[in-house]
Amino acid sequence: MKHIAYAAFALLGVIWGTNFIYMKWAAALITPSQIVLLRVLFGFLPILVFALATRALRWSHLRHAHHFLVMALLATDIYYYAFAKGTSMLLSSVAGMLSGAIPLFTFICAFLFLRQEPLTRRVGMGIALGFVGVLLIARPWAAGAGGISLEGVLYMIAGSLSVGCSFVYAKRFVSPLGISAVALSTYQIGLALIVIAAFTDLHGVSRLLDDQRAFLGVSLGLGLLGTGVAYIIYYFIVQRLGALAASSVTYIPPVVALLIGFFVVQEPVHPMDLLAVAAILAGVYIVQAGRAKAAREAAVVVAPSVVHKAV
Repeated sequence: MKHIAYAAFALLGVIWGTNFIYMKWAAALITPSQIVLLRVLFGFLPILVFALATRALRWSHLRHAHHFLVMALLATDIYYYAFAKGTSMLLSSVAGMLSGAIPLFTFICAFLFLRQEPLTRRVGMGIALGFVGVLLIARPWAAGAGGISLEGVLYMIAGSLSVGCSFVYAKRFVSPLGISAVALSTYQIGLALIVIAAFTDLHGVSRLLDDQRAFLGVSLGLGLLGTGVAYIIYYFIVQRLGALAASSVTYIPPVVALLIGFFVVQEPVHPMDLLAVAAILAGVYIVQAGRAKAAREAAVVVAPSVVHKAV
């Protein structure tokens, strides 16, 4: 059964890595808000069907609707909008590379708001290295000479920060509720759909139908696969391989986005881009390894005290 989980792991990385080229195609025709609306709509349908089929939804869950709303904003609407807006201003490969920094922002949010993550020297080095990679991609010193859009980079950072905060919020307020992941995803994306629909101007959205490639990219790529099926695959991986292994899937999308940008749409790739994505992924690896080491050391310290109390 594990080989199926590893195949799902690779598939999820590829699905998320293709999201950026779909957003880029759609951004030429419709607004970022419209992209998010259609993505959430087509992503919500398979999750709702799956939740109903597994009977995961309960009326009693509605008393926690305020938590679901916060997650809908942080982990879906704001996150998706910022990434769609940032991708519209950047090369799809550049946007994909920047997405690799999400685990760095997640750790920073956890450190600031949960106070449960130890900031060791190793973790600090990883964060610094990751942000050096972000800086190499942004290249603010070249912004006035036809360089990378700094505004686009800031939108990508805002999206990464938003989803990073969502992980912290989920750990603090949502996980203790004991509600299944399928149900949580259904409530989160359903509320996100309502919110984004209320704030989206639909004028001109029909232009997406003029480009079959862009329409299929949004409806099937971003929506059905990138949101709906991706959530289901992700939770399958968590169940089979564990949360730590599942989090490692973040290494794949930046590489996939870079390859698609270069080979499929002939976007230029500079040596500094390769150095930058290597720095980001190395930084993420160092942070995750440092967290794992700190967790093992904490377990070693706790274990003797537990034994002592038992005696």
